Amino acid sequence: MGNMDIGLTRLANQHIIDRPFMKPADAVAWLGALQAQDYLGALWSIGLRMAATPQLPTEALIEEALANHTIIRTWPMRGTLHFVAAEDVRWLLQLLTPRQIQQSAGRYRQLDLNEPTFAQSQAVFAEALEGGKELTREELMQALEHAGIASTGQRGYHMLVRAAQDGVICFGARSGKQQTFTLLAEWVPPTAPLPRDEALAKLAQRYFTSHGPATVHDLARWAGITVTDARRGVAGVDKILLCEMVGEQEYWLPYSTPAVVAQAEPVYLLPGFDEFVLGYGDRAAVLDPAYADRICPGGNGVFSPTVVIDGQIRGTWKRTLKTKAVAVEWTPFTS
Repeated sequence: MGNMDIGLTRLANQHIIDRPFMKPADAVAWLGALQAQDYLGALWSIGLRMAATPQLPTEALIEEALANHTIIRTWPMRGTLHFVAAEDVRWLLQLLTPRQIQQSAGRYRQLDLNEPTFAQSQAVFAEALEGGKELTREELMQALEHAGIASTGQRGYHMLVRAAQDGVICFGARSGKQQTFTLLAEWVPPTAPLPRDEALAKLAQRYFTSHGPATVHDLARWAGITVTDARRGVAGVDKILLCEMVGEQEYWLPYSTPAVVAQAEPVYLLPGFDEFVLGYGDRAAVLDPAYADRICPGGNGVFSPTVVIDGQIRGTWKRTLKTKAVAVEWTPFTS
């Protein structure tokens, strides 16, 4: 299995080639989670995997799914915003956020944030949002200040993130161009927690089925878990996954990859934060390391939209909206 095979198989397993999904939530659930700090880019990523429908434009279908609470936007992994399916949000939060919270302890101390403060802020959020209300960040910060809890600096941001990680709040529907927050319990009923080993196995199965071929280290990086926990997850599902050796590296993938690799288009235009790029700790199988800084200039965490040719990232692209047309310009890595 060479790099082109890995890239094309990932395109197939991520369902970028065949685009089978009729419902946005099904596309999100298939991937497990989909990075969503770039809101419009994340909508594009979902749409890439959906079948064309005459009823509604794809973007409208996705916005409808968000409004109907079948897709949730929150901070389940790596302290980064993701879209997750409603049925997955609670077990993912319970499994993945404790380590993030532990890793944030130093920053909490710098901001003079402690557990009593988090509890007080979450009580304020719960009271302000009770009854299906959806409030903007500014409105929630005003509620904190009114309750005597300082939200200056990054304190307010960290209290919001922590409330989401603790399963108290999530993002609500957009109000114009502003994002709102709402109570998670009013959108997604509480569920019984999964035993940890069962949750790790479920995570591993979901990841390698949708992202394979990938390594245990890729899973650990994607989910923000330890390599030890990633291996525990694989151990729970290794009988239903295929392991292939590439050199000295183990790659895990589903036994049955969609039979669409031969139908792959020669070129795909992906948004900057698509899972084909962000879903792996090591991108060398699809991106020459010499060009890594071309998709994330200066390592600033902002990823450019990418051009994928024959399963390999070969350049970046951008679009310019004109009065009656859209101009697309691409920049190849090599001439």
